[in-house]
Amino acid sequence: MKKLFAFLASALMVLSLAACSNNGGGNNDTPTDNGGANTDKKVYNIGVSIYKFDDNFMTLYRKEIESYFKTLNTDEVEYQVTIQDGKGDMAEQTNQIDNFIAQDYDALIINLVQATSAATVIDKCEAANKPCIFINREPSEEDMKKFPGMITYVGADARQSGKYQGELIADLPNNGDLNGDGILQYVMVVGDPENVDAKYRTEFSISQYEAVSGLKVEKLDEQRGDWDQAKGQEIVANALTQYGDKIEAVFCNNDAMALGAAQAITAAGRKVGEDIYLVGVDALAEAVDLVSTGGMTGTVLNDHINQSHQAVDCAVMAVKGDKLDPYYWIDYIKVTPENVDKYK
Repeated sequence: MKKLFAFLASALMVLSLAACSNNGGGNNDTPTDNGGANTDKKVYNIGVSIYKFDDNFMTLYRKEIESYFKTLNTDEVEYQVTIQDGKGDMAEQTNQIDNFIAQDYDALIINLVQATSAATVIDKCEAANKPCIFINREPSEEDMKKFPGMITYVGADARQSGKYQGELIADLPNNGDLNGDGILQYVMVVGDPENVDAKYRTEFSISQYEAVSGLKVEKLDEQRGDWDQAKGQEIVANALTQYGDKIEAVFCNNDAMALGAAQAITAAGRKVGEDIYLVGVDALAEAVDLVSTGGMTGTVLNDHINQSHQAVDCAVMAVKGDKLDPYYWIDYIKVTPENVDKYK
């Protein structure tokens, strides 16, 4: 009998020790796993598809998305972010979106390869009841009426960036009219004509220039540069060969193409600020440096930090069940030789 009592006492002691161990030292309020981590942590999976990784502006943007999500992780909530390269191929991006949905990701952030594909993406998200945040490339107003409360666009109004480009030239002492004939002779380097940003920057830069300066314009050349620096250089080099000193201003839909244009202008023996003007959009570091040294007339800040943070905030709102507004706008800012030091 004594042996039986001793055995039972020993067994009870072992069970008691095991219970203390499983309770994390006796704290019954915080369930933990064997490593002490909170087993009640809520994990959200966020799928991000960028139209292509080798784009200067979107490289900054996607890195900021990833960085900002990390700052939101806590002991209670974790955001696991998968960012994929659309490679400039809509079929590739569609596969990525399909996989995000099939794997039951909680929210999607999409930088469309083709803005015209937004309706198809929205239909997929609606069928799966998945919130979707579009960034950088704005879908049509009609598309944005679909799936209300669950889709949104975060970005800057491209009309504003175009207007600011026009003002950068119109606000010069000579209105950019170097030869004094009352007409601005210009070259336009377009990004991607299917992209609404390219469309609006091309249109509104010129209409705003005319409105502010009161002068007429003459378009000498307009070519598609696909947001690419090498293409920007080639287009402007060819234009300079064909039109020479007649070109008074070069408008580029983004800074990458403007950097290429600046190389072509230098190679042609022209000097920005003296016998030609050059403007871009994005305020990339290299472009800001050129503005500060006179190599560009100006650029327009496309605020990737506030845009990316707003996109992340929208994803967080959506996975928590909050309804999204159709649009979240971030203002552009003109960068000129007078204020350029603030943006270096």
